[in-house]
Amino acid sequence: MTIALPARAKLNLDIEVVGRRPDGLHDLKTTMREIDLHDLLLIAKADKASADDTTLTTTGLAISDENNSVLRAHQALQEAAQQELPARFHLHKRIPPGSGMGGASSDAASALRGLQALFKLDVDLEKIAPQVGADVPFFLTGGTALVAGLGERVTPLATHPQWFAIAWPGIELSTRAVYDAWDEVGGHDLRRAAEHIEPRLKNFAAMLGDGWRMTGSGSAFFKSAATENEAKVAIRGLDCWTAITR
Repeated sequence: MTIALPARAKLNLDIEVVGRRPDGLHDLKTTMREIDLHDLLLIAKADKASADDTTLTTTGLAISDENNSVLRAHQALQEAAQQELPARFHLHKRIPPGSGMGGASSDAASALRGLQALFKLDVDLEKIAPQVGADVPFFLTGGTALVAGLGERVTPLATHPQWFAIAWPGIELSTRAVYDAWDEVGGHDLRRAAEHIEPRLKNFAAMLGDGWRMTGSGSAFFKSAATENEAKVAIRGLDCWTAITR
């Protein structure tokens, strides 16, 4: 049996960095919105019964195999379940990496859900999720939510239909690097920090014009739209990766 799961992207409709903790991590408050843009994760049991036979293959947008979030989720779930979970993963990547749209965390959340179903595990995924990534708890909930702390406090909110135009400059940003830059430059959100480590973002934002906002730690920008056609108009003529979604 193979389980196929969409791993949806997210947008930060607003975000506030509250401050830096003594351990170097950062508290934040943000409204996250899950969108239709998604990766696709296929999961099946491995042919052999050893966790060493777990494999991950990928297609679509290129990503780094090093410290992959799907494999991190797999390892964390094995430790929680106290058993080997040999699996074959195939990830088709549509969400640009390093864009601030949570692709890696969403992939990890889908891996946790898929493995739990495949191996019929009686484990609490909400306790495992924060160990894998800050946004993973949100993706277990999905929809729209107020997220606080390190990402572990997720309060679901009502979701209303809405279209979005998305533009990505093809620049991958490290979330950790952006937060480290925030320690230097401050700011209400993370845009100033992202522009500090990647000055090309200033020109990209200027090219987009009014009404566009950066999501998360960047580097993708989004613009709300009332209709699908309005979203199409927003990305017309842009020389970069673009998408319309809802």
